[in-house]
Amino acid sequence: MRYALRLAGYFCICTLLCASPCWGEKDLAPPTPPACPTCCETLKPYPGISADNLMKIKYFIKYTKFAQDYTGIGIFKLINRKNYTRTREWHRYRMTLNNRSDLYDFKDLVVIVGPENIRGVSVLSWTYRDPDKDREVWLWLPSLRKVRKTSQAEADDPFMGTEWTTEEVSTRKWEDETYTTLPDKKFEGYTSAFNANTYHKDTPCYVIEAQPKRKDWYYSKRIAWIDKRFGGLIFDEVYDSTGTKRKVFLKEYGLWKNGCLPQTYLELVNLLTNDLTIVSFNEEDIKFNTGLKEDFFTEKTLMRSQW
Repeated sequence: MRYALRLAGYFCICTLLCASPCWGEKDLAPPTPPACPTCCETLKPYPGISADNLMKIKYFIKYTKFAQDYTGIGIFKLINRKNYTRTREWHRYRMTLNNRSDLYDFKDLVVIVGPENIRGVSVLSWTYRDPDKDREVWLWLPSLRKVRKTSQAEADDPFMGTEWTTEEVSTRKWEDETYTTLPDKKFEGYTSAFNANTYHKDTPCYVIEAQPKRKDWYYSKRIAWIDKRFGGLIFDEVYDSTGTKRKVFLKEYGLWKNGCLPQTYLELVNLLTNDLTIVSFNEEDIKFNTGLKEDFFTEKTLMRSQW
């Protein structure tokens, strides 16, 4: 059972749960409504944008708030410094509710579909609009025919054996940090430790220094590189309490003509251990605004056997 719980936790990483960012500052306009039923809302940076407003756009994109719903199929890899690799295939479903509900921000369902020995292990998550209210999480273990309601771990703990912390995966919100604008730069590019591809070379970026409001925390700051074209985070540098760069985090997006911005590749490297966490998606397996219903995100769906 412990093994199944750990594996399910790996896939929770892709639910990326957080409270919705606030649009309270007067200089940040609401998202532009979609131009067609299959289009997505847009919210882009503008000249002179503040660090606070830029990071609100970043969270808007990170949690796919531009779409009514999301469906995707992905591959998850954990690779240690000896190149030992664990691979999992999963399906993810998300419904954005923050514009239609006073209570919920969004709901997620993540289902492991391979390998066969853990097929069907599933995680259902409900995230609330109230930033002070913890998300609710249910775990389905087919081998035990049992649903378990799980509790949140310490925010600075490693998340189920991955290189992310629980905070980075599920609990960090816009209000948790203070933001300072650094000089704009062109990103020099990042060569993947996994596939040797170079990403985002010479991309014009806003550069933001984010510092945690919590004292004596596991990181002292992070440097966020934000693509000027659309406001998405493309690279994150995380520094520990001694000021040492501890890990780096790459994101690649699909820039769709209908305004949707799916994340297609994520890579995190622990610079002290050289361990990797990889998440990849095929764009043809990503769909937005397909009409998912809220009653899909229930324990009954969680316990389906035909995954």
